[in-house]
Amino acid sequence: MNSPLFDWQLDTWKQIMAMRGKMPHAFLLYGSEGIGKANFAEHLAKSLLCESPSDDGHACGTCLSCNWFDQYSHPDYRRVRPGLLDEEDAAESEAGEGTEETEKKSAKSSKAPSKEIVIDQVRALANFMNISTHRQGTRVVVMYPAEALNVPAANALLKSLEEPNTNTVFILVSHKIDRLLPTILSRCHKLPLAMPSKSQALAWLETQSVRDAEVWLAQQGGAPLLALAMSQSDDVKDLEDLLRSLAKPDVEVCLKAADKMQKMDMPRTVSWLQRWLYDIFSYKQAGKIRYYPKYQTDIAKLSDRVSVDKLQHLIKNVQERQAIASHPLSGKLFLEDMLLEYSSAFN
Repeated sequence: MNSPLFDWQLDTWKQIMAMRGKMPHAFLLYGSEGIGKANFAEHLAKSLLCESPSDDGHACGTCLSCNWFDQYSHPDYRRVRPGLLDEEDAAESEAGEGTEETEKKSAKSSKAPSKEIVIDQVRALANFMNISTHRQGTRVVVMYPAEALNVPAANALLKSLEEPNTNTVFILVSHKIDRLLPTILSRCHKLPLAMPSKSQALAWLETQSVRDAEVWLAQQGGAPLLALAMSQSDDVKDLEDLLRSLAKPDVEVCLKAADKMQKMDMPRTVSWLQRWLYDIFSYKQAGKIRYYPKYQTDIAKLSDRVSVDKLQHLIKNVQERQAIASHPLSGKLFLEDMLLEYSSAFN
């Protein structure tokens, strides 16, 4: 059978299947965002629940358990996500390890979903784990992204990891392993999921009929699923508007940009600026550009207009702003302050 995994995940799959006889009670799959970790976790969960897995460990796709899983109704499986409303929403988001579709749905609702995994979600697993499994097999919990656990939820989860139930497997997925409690890290079998090579990523994007795949892949730091999502997103114009403003860092341009972008997703906007600054720093130090090769001429000119010390200070301040970008008191003032500091550094 053809593997439903991405080519760059096959070695990790073999590592896990080598443990099949003595499976850890908790996995932590970690790596860069946009490389298919959620897809891998879903496939692993389906495999663990399957009643007739293949010799290489993949789910058969035809047994009763697989049918339940594909219909998002498996009684021995739980997904835990921030603001999760139902199984189908979770599956749609996880299948591509992106949040674009979830965000579109959220925009239509009157209440924004939580960005945290909260203690009630973890406590809700108690009954699930304390009853017998429906097919005398394994029960599986996928939690994604694990760094979204707030402190009470993390402490509640820790109790389950310290005293695991029989035949229960936790699969935690994380983009940012450094944000997890050390006690949680110590109780999970950690497995890094590798970033694909450029050739692997471009080959996959070609199968998705992505035009200008190399440009999108560079903008997303080599993450193919993010590159695909961005190539199809309505945010492309917002990104281009921001980059054109950053290429001409005078006060008036920055103020107009802040006014125009005040209702955009702040963490994402800050991340675009962070990548732009990284390219300026990289070009100044080594003559290389990673994220925005399309703007090489502008980046080269800007690198001549700023000292290394001033650039490092700006990068540090933008990084600190990212920590509060999810909850600015005023989006417009937040952007004005950040972009005016940016303008000042280059003038």
